[in-house]
Amino acid sequence: MIVGRFDPIKVGLKEMIDMEILEIRALRGPNYFSRYQVIYMLLDIGEFEDRPSNEIPGFVDRLESLIPSLEKHRCSRGYEGGFLERLEKGTWIGHVVEHVAIELQCLANMEVGYGKAIDTDEEGVYKIAFRYRDEDTGLEAGREAVRIVEELAKGETPEIEETIKRLKEIRDSNMLGPTTDSVVTEAFNRGIPYIRLNEHSYIQLGHGTNQRRIQASMTDNTSAIAMEIADEKERTKRILDEAGIPVPRGETVRTQEEALDLAKSLGYPVAVKPNIGNHGRGISSRVEDSEELKRAFKEAKRKHPLVMIEKYLVGADHRLLVIDGKLVAAARRDPPSVTGDGRSTIQELIDEVNSDPKRGIGHEKTLTRIEVDHMTKRILKYNDYSLDTILPKGEKLDLKSTANLSAGGTATDVTESVHPKNKRMAERIADIIGLDVIGIDLIISNLKEPLYQSDGGIIEVNAAPGFRMHLDPYQGEKRNVAKPVIDMLFPPGSESTVPIVAVTGTNGKTTTVRLISHILKLNGKGVGVACTDGLFRGNDLLKEGDFSGPQGAKFILKEKNIDHAVLEVARGGILRRGLGYFESDVGVFLNVTRDHLGEERINTIEDMSRVKGIVVETVKATGKAVLNAEDPNVLKFKDVVSSDVILFSGDPGLEPMKEHLSEGGTLVTVEEDHIVIKKGDNVWKVAEVTEIPITFEGKAIFNVMNSLAAVASCFALDIDLESIKNGLMTFQSSITQNPGRMNIMEVGKIKLMIDYGHNRPAVDALSQILDDLTEGEKIAVCQGTGNRPVEDIIDFGKGIGSIYDKVIINDADPRYRKEGETAELVKQGVLEAGLPEDQVTVIIDEFESIDAGFEMAEEGDLLVIQPCEILKVIDHIQSKKERLNSL
Repeated sequence: MIVGRFDPIKVGLKEMIDMEILEIRALRGPNYFSRYQVIYMLLDIGEFEDRPSNEIPGFVDRLESLIPSLEKHRCSRGYEGGFLERLEKGTWIGHVVEHVAIELQCLANMEVGYGKAIDTDEEGVYKIAFRYRDEDTGLEAGREAVRIVEELAKGETPEIEETIKRLKEIRDSNMLGPTTDSVVTEAFNRGIPYIRLNEHSYIQLGHGTNQRRIQASMTDNTSAIAMEIADEKERTKRILDEAGIPVPRGETVRTQEEALDLAKSLGYPVAVKPNIGNHGRGISSRVEDSEELKRAFKEAKRKHPLVMIEKYLVGADHRLLVIDGKLVAAARRDPPSVTGDGRSTIQELIDEVNSDPKRGIGHEKTLTRIEVDHMTKRILKYNDYSLDTILPKGEKLDLKSTANLSAGGTATDVTESVHPKNKRMAERIADIIGLDVIGIDLIISNLKEPLYQSDGGIIEVNAAPGFRMHLDPYQGEKRNVAKPVIDMLFPPGSESTVPIVAVTGTNGKTTTVRLISHILKLNGKGVGVACTDGLFRGNDLLKEGDFSGPQGAKFILKEKNIDHAVLEVARGGILRRGLGYFESDVGVFLNVTRDHLGEERINTIEDMSRVKGIVVETVKATGKAVLNAEDPNVLKFKDVVSSDVILFSGDPGLEPMKEHLSEGGTLVTVEEDHIVIKKGDNVWKVAEVTEIPITFEGKAIFNVMNSLAAVASCFALDIDLESIKNGLMTFQSSITQNPGRMNIMEVGKIKLMIDYGHNRPAVDALSQILDDLTEGEKIAVCQGTGNRPVEDIIDFGKGIGSIYDKVIINDADPRYRKEGETAELVKQGVLEAGLPEDQVTVIIDEFESIDAGFEMAEEGDLLVIQPCEILKVIDHIQSKKERLNSL
């Protein structure tokens, strides 16, 4: 029996062609597949394309046996076990890879649950997307899922335990710690966006002028002086002692002899600790004699040259957490310990404790695994024990002299037990030290009694205290201590974001972005702009280059002095990395054409509109989606978005416009040669079209449309109509305000236009005004874009050939094509349009072709230059203009 490309008799499972990952990358924001961050994988499943899961002998049983937790996967069935049903009835291997990649992350303690596998027009090639929490872990999970599924399908038994261990290690090196994660989660749940600023715990909450920054539990208001005080144990003790706060007797020393003398005067037992340090490193809390002191001193000295020797206090270790001047949580901390059963060795008892599922590596779980270190060995030696000692039944042995959770200690919430005087004392200490978030460590038998009436004392204070013991204590009530942090950073009624306007479409994005920005600046706003020409704050260019992708958006949203962000969003960035933000206040969708089809397996206009439509799909429910009513592929998003919609069109009589108005919607259109805004029976005149400079007296229809979109966007932002009008009337197609877009100037005896238009629709749009600009010949210096399909490059050439008298073609943007190949395709189109071959010239270098254009043009001619590197071309032309105009 032959199945597809297989003859199972002739081709054994092990001889199947291996699967191949063609692409794999992380999409870091809303994207083509999901509103969530996902790993995108393009997978060629090879000859498995002809073998669904139920036709691979033993595959389903082997997979269920290897990863039994897949039973929880609902898949499209919508209930647990749904994926297994799909397996048994037959599903494609790409789909299986998706589910295994998800489950590997879950097994590594990163719960995720979304994924999809989509076939492509290429046989056996699938687009796979699945959620991730940590990018590197998600990427590795995808690669490992392919290996595991392939080996299972070939009848092998793949390794999985080491894979999960490795995923946990990757996760631990990248993931936010529990403190930072709790603050970020609390912020996110309140709709406050965040940006991770480094690979550690430095986080921006919010955007622009309303942003705040944290690093773990430190905030941008945390006092540097207070942190220094908290870091120096002797300094802290002195300040608290002078303020009447009980602290243990002691001081710092530099030498072992000084330590021995001080311990003798204090009386044993003593505590020994480095003057500066954290997480219990170098601390010996109960030193009983001089020999033990020497060892403890040496250990502390390794951490800091000054060593604190102080009287050991009897009692339990407690932590008080004060945030924004208020006590919010208290915990008792107990050192890690084992209790003997009369049969097991100490090592066996430790192993048993570590088998508790609540214990993990580092901060991955509620408790940390107990590691045998120098502190443990010192305690064992003091008790004349070793790891092989059988501990007597019922005997409890502390394994550390400190109760730090990072060393395996446990925490019990005792917030409700804090005596009011201890509460007021803790809040006073926070004020004395000057920290907005402070952890106060004290030794006291019970927090129910005032510290002043006990033999206890404050042993240290902590800047940037960890929250894990309060968030998820071993015993007692969990405390959401991240809430008061966010309350402090973003008090009720305060803003955390700035208005974001995101503009997408095939043509007109940059002009629309610049016009919106211009109007906002005239209204006194601090505007940040990311577009194809660079990053701007106000009128200042911060960085040159194409920043129409997610990195540009994030750059602008990190700027502290902007109160509005206007972002150009190109389809390439969406496909490669997703959006650079999670939601906007205004999303503008201008148009969609064939440009860029064929890239990233986006082959139809419908697919392209879906890519670009993400910009309006991610508008806030309270925001506005601005849609071009004249483009059916744009208009279809009217019924998809969750926000209100503003439609724009130059024709108010379009049926969709009339229908939207009747439904109570808002329109921006042209009536009696004026741009007007209509809602219900209200009509607001904004400006006369012919007086708007970029419309060229209304002849540049594409810029009329761009103006309508800009008006709609600014109206959505509640900008007053007078400011909108002023912006429209003062925005020019100049190299300063709109470089590379219909910039017209006199150079010598010729008229010159610089225009970026790089596709057929842009060429056709420009043809609307060319005849009005000259009575002489029209000469084009142009280039195609090498990553377009052949037919689109040729069609671009046809457009050029149909409106110009002479054409010079360079190859400034070949992308992946050989030098000159794109230019020849453009030339083919130009000739097919009917332009004589002797009027067509190919000059590969962009600047040489521009110079040739100047040589060719005669008095009264119009020379139109399509730049690739816009600002460099402008500089080149400006220098040529100065020379020619001086003649």
